[in-house]
Amino acid sequence: MGFLADALSRVKPSATIAMTQKARELKASGVDVISLSVGEPDFDTPEHIKQAAIEAIGRGETKYPPVSGIVPLREAIVRKFKRENGLDYKVSQTIVGTGGKHVIYNALLATLNPGDEVVIPRPYWVSYPEMVVLCGGTPVFAETGMEHDFKLQPDELERVITPKTKWIILNSPSNPSGAAYSHDELKKLTDVLMRHPHVWVLTDDMYEHLTYGDFAFATPAQVEPGLTERTLTMNGVSKAYAMTGWRIGYAAGPEPLIKAMDFVQGQQTSGACSISQWAAVAALDGTQDHLARFRAAFQERRDLVVSMLNQAKGLKCPTPEGAFYVYPSCAELIGRRTEGGKTIETDEDFVVELLQAEGVAAVHGSAFGLGPNLRISYATSNKALEEACTRIQRFCASLR
Repeated sequence: MGFLADALSRVKPSATIAMTQKARELKASGVDVISLSVGEPDFDTPEHIKQAAIEAIGRGETKYPPVSGIVPLREAIVRKFKRENGLDYKVSQTIVGTGGKHVIYNALLATLNPGDEVVIPRPYWVSYPEMVVLCGGTPVFAETGMEHDFKLQPDELERVITPKTKWIILNSPSNPSGAAYSHDELKKLTDVLMRHPHVWVLTDDMYEHLTYGDFAFATPAQVEPGLTERTLTMNGVSKAYAMTGWRIGYAAGPEPLIKAMDFVQGQQTSGACSISQWAAVAALDGTQDHLARFRAAFQERRDLVVSMLNQAKGLKCPTPEGAFYVYPSCAELIGRRTEGGKTIETDEDFVVELLQAEGVAAVHGSAFGLGPNLRISYATSNKALEEACTRIQRFCASLR
């Protein structure tokens, strides 16, 4: 259609949403489908958070909120960053958006000029490069590998930085790989960034509270205070509080950047849903007891899935430290044929044939910039995961 913007032709649709939709359609037609394609906790929002929203409705908190967020939530964000990350921010250095995606998009929209580069380690969350393109910038990919658990190495970061680099986006724990950077691993990256004062850091800490074993979470501005004046630390309530549908993301950073993001948001969406904001106050300030339960359940599921996938013929699955994804390699299965005679030439072929043959929906790794892998979300019941992994084992064994 001739009247659509040229930028749209440069943007790919979300593969995770497409795969989830495909699984939904198959399910609707009567196929027994187990969907491991969606990144959403299967837990319900904790009761005290729901109650806070109900009370807010009762109090009549239903008017337009301020563009940057209600003051009680912005104060709760300041307390959260101090308490959990040792970061000191003023209320004026915080902003609330309609989900983390909104916050990232506004930061890019407020700062990117044509030709500006944004460094994105791969595998990456599918939306990062597309948001950069929509905002007029150029994504530049930094390579990682399974041998380093999909974590960016300092020499590779050094290699991809140019005079045009404006941002690097760091996501830990990572969607899609579950990789999480320790304090020491981040320090090696922040040392590189300290040598390049023109590069800003955008951190996506959405999975902060979903780490396993004795892993200790760290965020770049905490590891290297020298980066604070050019770091936007983004987080949200979606994953840790099972609030995906409430759509609240938030960030803190240098005041001029926050003001620019507020300016953009004022002409775009204005403030995020008022009731969701009051619920988020309760999430950040209230009891955090549910987190231990979430973590224990996810860790058990991770261990189950890693163990069963490593028993599948031709799959290799590393053990991630966080989030609720695994990112196994199917490299050994490329070139094999299905029972129906179809040759598996790519990781996309693998997930499409897996869905057709066994009714298990996963997302191909090449959609996240790095294949031949697949992303499997283990944010579902142990029973469903066990059945799905049994089907995956059966499918891999059937390939000739």
